[in-house]
Amino acid sequence: MSSSAGKLVCVTGASGYIASWIVKFLLNRGYTVRATVRDPNDPQKVEHLTKLDGAKERLQLFKASLLEEGSFDSVVQGCDGVFHTASPFYHDVKDPQVELIDPAVKGTLNVLQSCAKSPSVKRVILTSSMAAVAYNFRPRTPEVVVDETWFSDPDFCKESKVCALSLIEITTKKFY
Repeated sequence: MSSSAGKLVCVTGASGYIASWIVKFLLNRGYTVRATVRDPNDPQKVEHLTKLDGAKERLQLFKASLLEEGSFDSVVQGCDGVFHTASPFYHDVKDPQVELIDPAVKGTLNVLQSCAKSPSVKRVILTSSMAAVAYNFRPRTPEVVVDETWFSDPDFCKESKVCALSLIEITTKKFY
């Protein structure tokens, strides 16, 4: 068995696209995965996870809320690592700051606070989305390599009324 056998990790927002692939990858590598979702009893949201190879033996589903302080405390307790992918996302928003940015930042801080309380957590991986680099004044062509220099520009997003501001951009400005 690989060196990942017996290792316990958490994946937040596990029913999402990127998180689902992370869960699949981790299960394939022998990890035990604690996966957080909004409703673990909703088959439409979790069936793709429970059907993965290794899920019956090594996948545990937990209900957790990004906006509920301490919601992740017991889930991350004992985990070696945490993949934080959960973030609110809605297409039809009236106030992006209130409906997307503030909850994303608060949710990330809640997860990080839970991780800080757990002595077992050695690493936290925070993912972002295409929104982090999709909205700026620069044209993307097939030849362009998109990297950290392409962070979404908050002014461009406001001007063009694009609601998907970059969490990384916002947290960088607020906290560093």
